[in-house]
Amino acid sequence: MDKPTQDLQENIEPEAEEDSLRSKYLTFIISKETYGIEIRYVTEIVSIEEITAMPEMPNYIKGIINLRGRIIPVIDVRLRFGKQERQYDDRTCIIVMNYYEHMTGLIVDSVSEVLTIPETNIVELSKINTVNSNSCINNVGKCSNNVILLINCSALIELESDSINIEGSAS
Repeated sequence: MDKPTQDLQENIEPEAEEDSLRSKYLTFIISKETYGIEIRYVTEIVSIEEITAMPEMPNYIKGIINLRGRIIPVIDVRLRFGKQERQYDDRTCIIVMNYYEHMTGLIVDSVSEVLTIPETNIVELSKINTVNSNSCINNVGKCSNNVILLINCSALIELESDSINIEGSAS
């Protein structure tokens, strides 16, 4: 393969991967509602593990975990959404996401499945109702007769304000 063809191929592959992930959402449950997060931000799903509490944090930031040498802050999504705290069980898990180089763990009641939701089946929340622009939900997906609340990752982890920013590796 000549150099220009190789350069072109290298530029196409990331776009092709991005296209293959477009419209795909990992769905999870909090209480009885179904939420979705863009699959391109999900790096892995792990079972609930020991969390080290951090002082002087909002109640929904449960602390940090050491995931194979990487220190990751963990948010209890149930508490972040103002719902009542509940005991973690064998279905509770942590969705590890990488949102623009911000690794964060999301504690959810359970993970459901990966769904493809075409753009034609996504309604902007602002078109349904006037809401706060910092809302953790920015869109609603329609899938069969179900409604999936689509997560605004930036608002969920509060990138613009007082988010926790812990990067590094454990010794």
